[in-house]
Amino acid sequence: MPEQSLPPETTPRNLPHKAAAWRFSRDEDRTRPSLPEVFSSVHVPNGQTSWVKRFLAFVGPGYMVSVGYMDPGNWATDLQGGAQYGYSLLCIIMLSNLMAILLQALSARLGIATGRDLAQACRDQYHPVVNIILWLACELAIIACDLAEVIGTAVALQLLFGLPLLPGAILSILDAFIVLLLMGRGFRYLEAFVISLLSIIALCFGVQLIAAAPPVAGVLKGLIPTPQIVTTPGMLYIAIGIIGATVMPHNLYLHSSIVQTRAYERTPSGRREAIRWSTWDSTIALMLALFINAAILIVSAAAFHETGHQNVAEIEEAYRLLSPILGLGIASTLFALALLAAGTNSTVTGTLAGQIIVEGFLRLHIPHWARRLLTRGLAIIPVAVVTVIYGDHGVGTLLLASQVILSLQLPFAVIPLVMFVSDCRKMGEFTISRVMTALSWGVAGLILLLNFKLLYDTLTG
Repeated sequence: MPEQSLPPETTPRNLPHKAAAWRFSRDEDRTRPSLPEVFSSVHVPNGQTSWVKRFLAFVGPGYMVSVGYMDPGNWATDLQGGAQYGYSLLCIIMLSNLMAILLQALSARLGIATGRDLAQACRDQYHPVVNIILWLACELAIIACDLAEVIGTAVALQLLFGLPLLPGAILSILDAFIVLLLMGRGFRYLEAFVISLLSIIALCFGVQLIAAAPPVAGVLKGLIPTPQIVTTPGMLYIAIGIIGATVMPHNLYLHSSIVQTRAYERTPSGRREAIRWSTWDSTIALMLALFINAAILIVSAAAFHETGHQNVAEIEEAYRLLSPILGLGIASTLFALALLAAGTNSTVTGTLAGQIIVEGFLRLHIPHWARRLLTRGLAIIPVAVVTVIYGDHGVGTLLLASQVILSLQLPFAVIPLVMFVSDCRKMGEFTISRVMTALSWGVAGLILLLNFKLLYDTLTG
């Protein structure tokens, strides 16, 4: 919807609180929406319709966000964690998923209550020098995420069709055209595409989970945290990688933007309803992500850890062993198909997140295809270098390292988010409660603590 055609009640800055609360806000930015081409473009039924129809109108952004919680980077950490340590790291997956549910709810609240995505909020609040630092941290996170998508897509193409890794990585550039095509047809088409691929991933792992037949007692025991997770460097490294792969920093920027695609009333009551339904949408979607991440680790633990294959760390090796170990001929094919779907899906959301970050921090409007080719090209370079020097086996290590990089970028997104949503001058009546504020800062503190521990072990190891 063109910016100049927006009616007064749908302008993104028609807010109940004072704009002066944002220190560096400019007058010309008060009516500049996030993702203007799809802002307020999805119809929301009026209050006379059933709650089911109104809720369904808000379903979609949560599933797009959930893509980042089950991308190929998760596979590397979950597979390695299950193979080496059995079910012990299930508690980390559960913890990181609960953290994700909280943080994504805060992200949606920020976008709906203020009419700003997280990048715009940072630009309107912080000094330009601080914003440059935050932008660079975001870009590094997106490149690390894109690196995982490149590797995942290339490995899936190799497993399914025998295509070498390097040509597969280069071929992954073409997925930019999928985003362009779907965005041109409407945001709902983009959401439907994402949800369809998520259904394929869930179905594939559902079948593998049944074939693995893990012991219920072992799975339940894995949900209980143990001190060994912190005291064992190798386990801690994978645990932080799981958190980095699960709680994606760029997803916080993405979610705060795409919730504004709904044409809800830009009034206090309309915002309250939008926050409620958007929170339910993301919570339900992230429970699906929890199932898939847990299924990857459980299948890995049952198939590899319990059969003496604890050294399985590469996706290709897992693909080769799954069918003979599980006794299901189609298991390996389902594994590779789900990997391809995950890599393609992550590309869609990564493209949008990159656009949101550039436009929010720098006010630059770059075409989707140019933005996609730039980030994908930067991600292909390390894949190509590692493949040439170390061969296919070095790519798995690079994939795991990318997730740790993502974890190290988390504080740069989490801390500003919590500061904004707990500030009554910016959020007005939508400010989170003191209990929620304490919980949110607790999550941010835990992330910082784990990152400092990782850095200390890395520097002294």
